[in-house]
Amino acid sequence: MAAENSSVTEFILAGLTDQPGLWIPLFFLFLGFYMVTLLGNLGLITLIGLNARLHTPMYFFLFNLSLVDFCYSTTITPRMLKGFVSKKNIILHGECMTQLFFFCFFVISESFLLSAMAYDRYVAICKPLVYTATMSPQVCLFLLLGVYVMGFSGAIVHIGSVASLTFCADNLVNHFMCDIFPLLELSCNSTYVHELVVFVLVAIDIGMPIVTIFISYALILHSILHIHSTEGRSKAFSTCSSHIIVVSLFFGSGAFVYLKPPSILPLNQGKVSSLFYTIVVPMLNPLIYSLRNKDVKFTLRKTLERKNIFLRK
Repeated sequence: MAAENSSVTEFILAGLTDQPGLWIPLFFLFLGFYMVTLLGNLGLITLIGLNARLHTPMYFFLFNLSLVDFCYSTTITPRMLKGFVSKKNIILHGECMTQLFFFCFFVISESFLLSAMAYDRYVAICKPLVYTATMSPQVCLFLLLGVYVMGFSGAIVHIGSVASLTFCADNLVNHFMCDIFPLLELSCNSTYVHELVVFVLVAIDIGMPIVTIFISYALILHSILHIHSTEGRSKAFSTCSSHIIVVSLFFGSGAFVYLKPPSILPLNQGKVSSLFYTIVVPMLNPLIYSLRNKDVKFTLRKTLERKNIFLRK
């Protein structure tokens, strides 16, 4: 449905590029990215779900990270792929708002989920004797509930802000998806308050998790420096390294796009930057955790060995 007082019932997504000669190569490139994302995240979800060895708080959160990445990528990539093979990439107003809602929900949820994972690592390394009691199933579920409540609340506020805009004539969205700033650019009324809402919410949704992660890793580093064993230090660093890489990729690319006004960051540049956290990060996360995690590699190897033995019988 169109927004109230708006004459626009549909939008046209400009896509990633206006050069037709690049559409088919880009279609297959991002189709490949999407397939890797699906296989990686669904594979990690299945591996964690079927192996009791990985039924710990750390992998409980990793399971949910893969689930969020899978849904997150599916919200964006199929519509983007459709744009490469469509003569006119039209999206209805209601579909646009739906995509924006789920995009905001999953990206905010991932932000807080990464902070919950940092807290889990803090407890595991700094308070190992009370880890089981501190990170009990009830606590993990409570943290996860908080993650999704923050995601839902942020998405509702963003949608409420954008849905109140009036779109008069121009309906060409300069993006490959329905994102906030490209939609604000099309509004025919003042967007100052709406931009302010975006910056405040993004500061909260990025700022709170970053502060939590920073404090957690400051305490972790302090604890690691007091470990006299080189092997113990190495094990502690390896436990955190995958998470640090994922956090750097996700928050670095997200902050670059949303903590700068559109006047400073042109939409074309922001569009390219958006590719990183919407397409690349969900694809890399399961690869980073699989290739750098000994427990995941060990469990995967044992699962494949059992499957081979079963097939030989």
